[in-house]
Amino acid sequence: MPSTSTTRRGPIAAYREKLGNETFAGMVLLAGALLALVWANSPWREAYASLSEITVGPAALHLDLSLAAWASDGLLAIFFFVVGLELKEEFVTGSLRDLRTAAVPVIAAFFGVVGPVGVYLAVQAITGAGVWQGWPVPVATDIAFAVALLGIFGRGFPPTLRTFLLTLAVVDDLIGIVIIAVVFAGGLNFLLLGATFLAVAVFAVLVRRGVTAWWVLLPVGIVAWALMHASGVHATIAGVLLGMVVPATARRGEKEALTHRFSGSVGWISAGIVLPVFAFFAAGVNVVDAGGLLGVVTDPVSVGISVALPIGKLIGIWGGTALLVTLTPLVLGKDLNLKDMVGMSLLAGVGFTVSLLIAQLAFDAGSVEGSHARVGVLLGSLLAAILGGIALRIRAGSRLEEAGRG
Repeated sequence: MPSTSTTRRGPIAAYREKLGNETFAGMVLLAGALLALVWANSPWREAYASLSEITVGPAALHLDLSLAAWASDGLLAIFFFVVGLELKEEFVTGSLRDLRTAAVPVIAAFFGVVGPVGVYLAVQAITGAGVWQGWPVPVATDIAFAVALLGIFGRGFPPTLRTFLLTLAVVDDLIGIVIIAVVFAGGLNFLLLGATFLAVAVFAVLVRRGVTAWWVLLPVGIVAWALMHASGVHATIAGVLLGMVVPATARRGEKEALTHRFSGSVGWISAGIVLPVFAFFAAGVNVVDAGGLLGVVTDPVSVGISVALPIGKLIGIWGGTALLVTLTPLVLGKDLNLKDMVGMSLLAGVGFTVSLLIAQLAFDAGSVEGSHARVGVLLGSLLAAILGGIALRIRAGSRLEEAGRG
């Protein structure tokens, strides 16, 4: 977990430094997804499928998983550990510390979940397909991508717009975590679940007593992950719990809070290794053998998800925000108005990482619906990025004109 930084300027150090740029990190993640998509539809697609299905791990511990499963159930726990650290900081010292000031983006996040679910279910009802189990797929917002895109297209907007998106995305992550933990829990073993919480408690005691050596914390974290995996709850939730118990305020003798220190040590591994590897195994959808591109993109599952991500988020977030500021005493942040929220609401439809994970959980492995759901996530995220970027630049121009007239 935490590791000491090095002053040597090798390729790893240079790569780690570049990952501090949100746009570069997003491009690395996108590269992993594109590589998988191209390979999975090339003449060598059987090699990609064979690679994904290679099984490793001890069968005696029920950890004989495919490489694709290790990417989503194992490696992704590191990503969720970083998410847990971010959530802890937001609750203790960040934007969620005072819910009165964060009320609008927090409530808007809930509307931003209802909107995509409603759109997806409407598509299933209208088409008569009735593939209802895909409803959780479009609820997620990918913080890294959304914030990076806002940085590119959101020039000319006040900083409060970025704060609004960050707060909304953090709450959205929390909702997604709850959905994964509750909806996709199967055959719960409460004894093992209790043992998981005990392992997390041991981790909490260690970090609160100042124990930060990776060779002490990592084994405890692995035990918590393995117990969570065996309990029936998705194993990545263990990462969230471990992150949430790390102290978020600096104690006597410390220069920075452990959450910040751990994020600096582990965050680059999550962004530069974990997420690209997960994207590589999750986004490799074989469109060629699944009826061709036209058949996939017109399937009610992929249509429902690809429409629900941008349009559902727009309806939910913008519509919910409009209701809040119109019908209640709540207000938007400084220098923001409802016109500014359109592009940001669309960008929140970039689901990607968590949406791809939920798509894998919602449908049986290897099913046609599962493949179509992942295509829907990719298309919907792309649409959200394009439409959000266009809306932000149009609004930025309008703001300049309004400032000139003022």
